[in-house]
Amino acid sequence: MITLRPAGERGHANFGWLDSRHSFSFGNYYDPAHMGFRALRVINEDRVAGGGGFPTHPHRDMEILTYVLSGALSHRDSMGNTATIHANEVQRITAGTGITHSEFNASDSEPVHFLQIWIVPEQRGLTPSYAEVAFPAETRQNQWRLLAGGNSSNGAIHINQDVDLYAALLTDGEQLNFPLRPGRHAWLQVAQGKVSLNGLSLEAGDGAAISDETQLEVLAHSDAEVLLFDLA
Repeated sequence: MITLRPAGERGHANFGWLDSRHSFSFGNYYDPAHMGFRALRVINEDRVAGGGGFPTHPHRDMEILTYVLSGALSHRDSMGNTATIHANEVQRITAGTGITHSEFNASDSEPVHFLQIWIVPEQRGLTPSYAEVAFPAETRQNQWRLLAGGNSSNGAIHINQDVDLYAALLTDGEQLNFPLRPGRHAWLQVAQGKVSLNGLSLEAGDGAAISDETQLEVLAHSDAEVLLFDLA
């Protein structure tokens, strides 16, 4: 079963400096039909104008992944980490018992476009930690690249949950398959471009919740960038 989550039906917040689309309930957007999917709690597509950003704020008991699509995002946190995240890089924060951090567009003039992803951890009260890994475009070109997972390997980031996050950059006309193990679920998020998933059309910003499927076929109808979550 595949349930589409069209981009245009997502929650929306626009503060001038921030234009944010919410796949699941977040902030002032509440929809009891869209509270998350399995351990996946938040997928926000954020565009932050030059010079804009989120001042210092707290988090706890969440695995937070940042996936930059274009531009650069500057980060500072209470663990002493200072970094600037660019496209082809992924950041993970284990908020655990509690952290504070700030995020600002690294440019005063150019926008930054990124996905912020929250995953509910396998247990509460974890020790906060930070990781950042670069994944060059060629490692995702027309192939699935594991970015983060509960049993991370091959340079992927460890997350404290039974979730594997893959990404792929597809050229127009290319197809990737993904076998789902028995009892597993998946979420496909189209970051850029147009694809079909088992024959269903999706465009940038669209998502799809997947259960009771054994094989996923993702066919690109333009150059595209997709994220795939393999979920317990």
